[in-house]
Amino acid sequence: MENNKQEQNQKADLFESIPIPQAVAKLAIPTILSSLVMVIYNMADTYFVGMINDPIQNAAVALASPVLLAFNAVNNLFGVGTSSMMSRALGRKDYETVRRSSAFGFYCALFSGIFFSFLCLVFRQPLLMLLGADGNTIVATGEYLHWTVICGAAPAILNVVLAYMVRSEGASLHSSVGTMSGCILNIILDPIFILPQGLNMGAAGAGLATFLSNCVACLYFFVLLYAKRKTTFVCILPHKFRFQTAIVLGICGVGIPASIQNLLNVTGMTILNNFTSSYGADAVAAMGITQKINMVPMQVALGFSQGIMPLISYNYASGNIRRMKESIFFVVKLMVPSLVVVSLFYYIGAGALIGAFMKNEAIIAYGTRFLRGFCLGIPFICIDFLAVGVFQAIGLGKAALMFALLRKIALEIPALYVLNFLFPLYGLVYAQFTAEFVLAVVAVIMLGWIFNKLQKGERL
Repeated sequence: MENNKQEQNQKADLFESIPIPQAVAKLAIPTILSSLVMVIYNMADTYFVGMINDPIQNAAVALASPVLLAFNAVNNLFGVGTSSMMSRALGRKDYETVRRSSAFGFYCALFSGIFFSFLCLVFRQPLLMLLGADGNTIVATGEYLHWTVICGAAPAILNVVLAYMVRSEGASLHSSVGTMSGCILNIILDPIFILPQGLNMGAAGAGLATFLSNCVACLYFFVLLYAKRKTTFVCILPHKFRFQTAIVLGICGVGIPASIQNLLNVTGMTILNNFTSSYGADAVAAMGITQKINMVPMQVALGFSQGIMPLISYNYASGNIRRMKESIFFVVKLMVPSLVVVSLFYYIGAGALIGAFMKNEAIIAYGTRFLRGFCLGIPFICIDFLAVGVFQAIGLGKAALMFALLRKIALEIPALYVLNFLFPLYGLVYAQFTAEFVLAVVAVIMLGWIFNKLQKGERL
């Protein structure tokens, strides 16, 4: 009993009294590492399937990717929404709401995964045609979807949602270990299941590896919650699952905008790739490599914004506005100079970085110019991601949605059309910089307005 009380006091200390640099490090570093492992994990299927030099197997993984990206909409809805609700309830010491929120998020995520699987099973053939599978690729694509969606939708969604919920009460390390265990296992299993030297299953093997790794990640979280059942407020007991209006509105108010934001990101990437494809295979390959390189600092910035969300939520709800504000300023002062350095490194070393992926002069030439355009937006990404994280953390779902619409609908997507018209192909890569720069200005104004309101004791 004494150990349980001590552990709960340590959780409170993390949010309330531990020096901000230490609290941010404890929450953010595991999340950043997890995000970077996710980048490698997302490349694994494509990399190992590519090693068998079978275009049909490669096409199967590519064609199925929109369905897997749709999982992120559910992850954000019940992951981001529930974790924000839980952290705010923790700050108010309303532990019953924490338990009921986690149960609601868990079972909604579970039912969504089962529903995904059911839809894919019933409408398998129409779905394959919609994805663009033809007579050559329909079998391989179907086999990949069998493991990743029909069998694997529930564990794929649950392991991400559980990670968010565990992180919401400060257990960022456990959250990241669970996520990374699945990613690392996937990377280990991929060559065994995919390559001729192993089971030679091709795309189906990639799907099976993904399914098994997600199951292991879920198992980790179930064991963790059982082991910590006397000290954790994360609850997945069925009797705690109820449709309480305040909980549903609190979760959906943050989660739905986060979900829409993900869908808009997919839309923007699709438009960019469609524009690029009209310039030939070399341009497409160069753009793909550039996006992978650009993903690294973006994931670091995203990891910081997600990692400190529980700290912001807790202190906002408990009324410690000063600590909340100092935490945000600390991250800005740490991340912006770091990303400026990364941006300079990318600009100077663009050719070498692209060449590390593919030794092709045309691709290196395209990629060098692409990366130098993309890297200009990197320093502003931290401010933009952090602002969205603050909005989500304090329950301002409408502000987060406004940012998502402003980023894609009002700025980036129109900029893609205009810049491609003015500067064919090469103008595309400056659309992100245009959007992020304007958003950074808006973010500073919005955060200033929030701080002023809170310091005056006014409600948001």
